[in-house]
Amino acid sequence: MAGRTQVNPTRMELTRLKKKLVTAMRGHKLLKDKRDELMRQFLEKVRENKRLREHVEAGIKAANKNFLLARAGTQDEVLNTALLAPKQKVSLETDTENVMSVEIPKFTFHTRTPDENDIFSYGFSFTSSDLDDAIESLSDIFPDMLKLAESEKACQLMAAEIEKTRRRVNALEHVMIPELQENIKYITMKLDENERSTQIRLMKVKDMMLKEAHGYETI
Repeated sequence: MAGRTQVNPTRMELTRLKKKLVTAMRGHKLLKDKRDELMRQFLEKVRENKRLREHVEAGIKAANKNFLLARAGTQDEVLNTALLAPKQKVSLETDTENVMSVEIPKFTFHTRTPDENDIFSYGFSFTSSDLDDAIESLSDIFPDMLKLAESEKACQLMAAEIEKTRRRVNALEHVMIPELQENIKYITMKLDENERSTQIRLMKVKDMMLKEAHGYETI
């Protein structure tokens, strides 16, 4: 339980703390809503990430298998020469998307030419079809690899934001709000006590004045 800090028990301080408590409770609700929505979107991203990872890993596994078959049926010199000078070029562009104050990366890519055959940097006379399949498999899986990179980075950033928001919610819920409530309760009790003391003093003064004026005491 949060302890009470030293406060000045005045009505002005009481008004200030009440306003601060209203702001803290409103902020607590907003942060809880943000945390819950972030968690919902995070779980969606995690499911998407799992699906993409399985798909990408299967694609890379198929490409590696074809590369092994190509290497087994082609001389190393021929294979190295075939892959030495690629014809196609890929340009990557990065952007961001704001999701609940989290800047999520977005990747897009453009090839130098739209011709799909430009992924093959060699002639087909001295190479096997396994090499063609391997190159084509990597080309097909490349967009999903970018999506996977987006998804994994998004999960990482959203997890960090969820943890930061959770700490803020806990600080408000278990420290700041209880402390403000305790201080407000203390000032209210102190003001009530002072008011009762003032009333008692006034009654005593009244008794003294009546005694001096009329010679009797109030009952």
